[in-house]
This record gives sequence, structure tokens and C-alpha cells, in this order.
Amino acid sequence: MLRATDSLEQEHRTIEKIVRVIGVLADELAENREIDGDILRDLCRFLRVYGHQCHHGKEESSLFPMLESHGVPEEGCPLGALRHEHERSRALTQELVQASAEYATNRHDGSSALSEVLRNIAQFYPAHIWKEEYLLFPMARKVLSEEDDQRLLKEFKSIESDIFSYAHESYGQLATELEDRVVKASPKMRARTGRVA
Repeated sequence: MLRATDSLEQEHRTIEKIVRVIGVLADELAENREIDGDILRDLCRFLRVYGHQCHHGKEESSLFPMLESHGVPEEGCPLGALRHEHERSRALTQELVQASAEYATNRHDGSSALSEVLRNIAQFYPAHIWKEEYLLFPMARKVLSEEDDQRLLKEFKSIESDIFSYAHESYGQLATELEDRVVKASPKMRARTGRVA
């Protein structure tokens, strides 16, 4: 039986694809290569919609309140700490939007700020995902009943459909496409695999 936390872990795998893309883009900037503005636009859109509205939205509006109803403290670790990290990720995404706009206006002057925010995002997400998968989700599996899980999964579907029909699938596809376009096409990846551009 699929549990609510299994669904959220699957979303982490999708987010990790984007984190790999972000890491490669930061490397590309360090090598003075230009970044395609469409890729930056897609990254910002992915983080805002899939990362915040969909994934963090499910945790904040459904999972966290349900855990609180079972006696998990609202403040402190893990819920308070994770809410704070969600705020941090929203701030980083806003920084990325701003840095991307500055980069589009002046690639030379905007490169440094864009590189910094890309690195910050690439460093943020692995630690955040680790906390959820090794602290929050195991606790949730102990605390929540099968009925709780089924209710959460229905709420998750409702959150997805509120964004737009098939949003979840389309953003998952976008993550795979960006990973194929950026990570697999990067000069470092070609050097490692022996592929020729």
C-alpha cells in the first residue's frame, strides 16, 4: 500500500533531478559558459510550482497539521525546523528569479550573483531532503494510521488538481527533460562518459 510519505519521497527524487541541473549550471557559470534563459525560466517555474505549491504545500497544509493532531509539537524539531527551511527555500527561489532577471539583462555582471544563488540552492536541498526522509517520514510512519495515510493521499491529489490537471506529471516530465538537456549534455559528463558533443 502506498503511504503518504512514499508519495513525498517520490517527489524528492524529482526535485533531486532539478538539484543536479542546478549544480551543473553553477559549474557552467564557473567555466564562463552562458546559461540559456529558457532553462533558468523553467527552473524558477519548477521550484515555485512543484517545489513550493505542490510538495511543500502538501507538507504544510496536510502532513504537518495531521502530525500535530497526533501530538507532534508544532515548534522545534522536526516540524518547526522544516517550516523554517521551507521559508528559506522560498527566499532562495525568489533570489533565483531576481538573479536570473539580472543575468538576462547583463550576463557579465549578473553571472556572479546567479552562480551564488545556484550554489546555495544546490547545497540547501540535499540536507533538507535528508531531514525529511530520515527524521520526519519515519516518525510519520509510526504516528499515522492507515486511515490517516489514505486521507492524506486524497488531500495530496486535491492539492495537485488545484494547481492544474496533470501538473504533477508535467513538472515531473520537465525535471527529466531538464536533466537530459543540461546534466547529460554538460562537458564534464561528456568527458566522464567519453561522449563527443
